[in-house]
Amino acid sequence: MQYGICNLSIVPLRLEASDTSEMVSQVLYGDVFKIIEMRKSWCKIRLAFDKYEGWIDIKQLFEITKEVYDAIRQETPKLSSDLIEFIQDKNQQLYSIPLGSQLNGLSLLEHTFDGLITEEKKDKNELITAAFNYLNAPYLWGGKTPFGIDCSGFTQMVYKLNGYMLLRDASQQATQGEALSFIEESEPGDLAFFDNAEGNIVHVGIIMQDNYIIHAHGKVRIDRLDHSGIYNVDTNMHTHKLRVIKKVI
Repeated sequence: MQYGICNLSIVPLRLEASDTSEMVSQVLYGDVFKIIEMRKSWCKIRLAFDKYEGWIDIKQLFEITKEVYDAIRQETPKLSSDLIEFIQDKNQQLYSIPLGSQLNGLSLLEHTFDGLITEEKKDKNELITAAFNYLNAPYLWGGKTPFGIDCSGFTQMVYKLNGYMLLRDASQQATQGEALSFIEESEPGDLAFFDNAEGNIVHVGIIMQDNYIIHAHGKVRIDRLDHSGIYNVDTNMHTHKLRVIKKVI
C-alpha cells in the first residue's frame, strides 16, 4: 500500500481516471490518503478523513511513507480557519490554501504558515458561526471551499472546522446521528435531510434558530424550514421535501 498527502491548495477528485470525468469531491491542502490503484497518469485514492474514494492526476501526487501517514492520522487535526491563507515553501514561493486546510504536514512538506489555526473540538453552538464563513459561496458539485461548494461538502466542512467528522455525501451523512420526530425537537446545528420523488436523499442543510436553515442551493443561502421542507424566501415556493432531521452532536 502507498500513501500520499495533498501539497497543493485544491485538487479535484474525479469519478474516473480522466480530466473530463465528473468531480465528485476535492482534496484540500494537507489531506492524507491511501493510494489504492496506480495507472500511468492517474491514481485512485481513499481519503483518510472520510474514506471517500476517487481519482487524482498523478502529477498532483506527493507520496509519503506509511509511518508519516499514521503519525499525521494520530495527531489532532490543525486546520486553517480563515477564508483564504497562504503557506510558503523553502524557496519562498507562496501557495494559497482555503478554509479548512489541514496543517499537520507542514514540516514534512517544508512549508511554513503564520495564519489562524483551529484544532480543538468546539461547542455545538459554534456550528452556525462556522457556517456563515460559507454564506453566498456558489454551488459547485463536488466542491468543498468558499469558492464553490455542494450541500454535503458544506455540512461536512462546517462540522470539520468544529472538530467533528461527517461522511461526504448527503445519503451517507443521513446514516449518522439520532433521528428526531419533529422540527420542534431540533436545535441549531442539527442536520435536515431531503429526498427526491424516488425517495433518495439528495440534499442536506444545517438547522438554525426560529425555523431557518442554511444550505447550498445555487449558493449557500438561508431559507425557511417547515414540516414540508425548505421554503425559498426569494421564489416563495418549496424547493426541497423534508425526509428526516438528525442530531449528530
